[in-house]
Amino acid sequence: MFFFRQKPKFNKNRGALLVLILVLGGVFFVITSAFIGYIVTQSKVVEQRYILNRSIEVAEAGINYYKWYLHHNTADVAAALPPSGSETHIYSHPEDGNIGEYTISVASTTYCGTISSIDVTSTGYTYDDPSLTRTISARFVRPTVANYSYILDANVWAGSDRQIYGPYHSNQGIRMDGTNHSVVSSGLETWDCEDQCSPDQNGVDGVFTTTANADQSLFVFPSTPVSFGSFVNDMDDIEEAAENHGGFHKDPSSYYGYLVQFIGGGQLRVTEVRDTYRYRNGSGYYERHIIEDLGTSEVWTINQDCPVVFIDDKVWLEAESGADLDELVSVVSTDTIILQGDIEYANPDEDGLLAIAEDDILIGVDVPDNMDINGIFIAQEGHFGRNHYNYDWLPDPSGSLNFRPYYKRNSLDINGTIVSKGSVGTKWVSGSTYKSGFEFRTNTYDRNLVDNPPPLVPNTSDNYILSDWREAD
Repeated sequence: MFFFRQKPKFNKNRGALLVLILVLGGVFFVITSAFIGYIVTQSKVVEQRYILNRSIEVAEAGINYYKWYLHHNTADVAAALPPSGSETHIYSHPEDGNIGEYTISVASTTYCGTISSIDVTSTGYTYDDPSLTRTISARFVRPTVANYSYILDANVWAGSDRQIYGPYHSNQGIRMDGTNHSVVSSGLETWDCEDQCSPDQNGVDGVFTTTANADQSLFVFPSTPVSFGSFVNDMDDIEEAAENHGGFHKDPSSYYGYLVQFIGGGQLRVTEVRDTYRYRNGSGYYERHIIEDLGTSEVWTINQDCPVVFIDDKVWLEAESGADLDELVSVVSTDTIILQGDIEYANPDEDGLLAIAEDDILIGVDVPDNMDINGIFIAQEGHFGRNHYNYDWLPDPSGSLNFRPYYKRNSLDINGTIVSKGSVGTKWVSGSTYKSGFEFRTNTYDRNLVDNPPPLVPNTSDNYILSDWREAD
């Protein structure tokens, strides 16, 4: 009998199962660790967001504190500016007590020694993590006439061709036949429309219309009258500011006044007007608003600390051909201002014009057919407008000059504000026939001048308001 020795058999798959278990266990461990890490990270992110939200709450408390502080220091605004420029306060939450601190920094924009606006920066943090800060910047200004497209102290008729953007107010009656895109308010409940109506209409509403153009839902009457006494700038004070704070001052000329031109590069040119043409306007009165001869001139670089031009005489105002106004500047005349040409801004976000005349502000005769003017125009004791002209009564000098076709112009676009003691008018009609002036007119108030007005713009309130709020980067 033969016996054979059988070799033992080994299971080669037995070790593979162990390897598989180890691999799966490792993968599970990695996934679990990552998941736990994600949860921990998200928890930290949520906590960080919570702290950041509380930090901006603390920063807002700083702005609100300064708003309150400023309101109680209106009489002496300088007292509302921290002596060191900044100060830190503890913020106490109504439920949680002291949770953090805010630091406010205050700076003012000042022209000719007078505060124009106040900029406040507030940085807040919590005691939970002082490294997580949020910063808010805000600007406080007094409301000014720049909030309006028109402020008038006389009865007025806005013609059917008019497009008006921005609040329109008169202390007297308003016939609004144009298209208004904002509130139209009158200080009267009723009035007698005589010069503005033919035939007369008595006892009409403070604001009324005879066309389908106007949005009557935006008519407000009677509203609180605007005190024109608060708009009247004291010419002696302006003259003193220009003389003593780096502005430009010009005494009366020996002739007819001065031509002021914006020439770019932060400069303007002032030229003596030696002679003018004499002619009759459409009412039959003689006037001399067309320049015939110029004399000596000088160039002034606008001083940003006191960008005020004070001229104790009549002024013709324009931008030189090819140039734009590239600064904030105020031009003041103790007489009449004649708007001689286009006035546009190089940078509408930063530039601005204020023109104040103690008497009238008038658009001249020899002006562009399509005229664009930007600025705030204040006729303190007179009116804003363009006189009525007849073709045959305008000058027709020898040579190439002929001013007669200028009696009619095509369009007038005004971006800014008109403040006029007397009634305004830039288009003249007889019945329904267009006779003189601009055929099409658009008025738009300039929102940029609300937040960044030129110096000396009259305030409509003594109280500062928050005009701009944003989180700093």
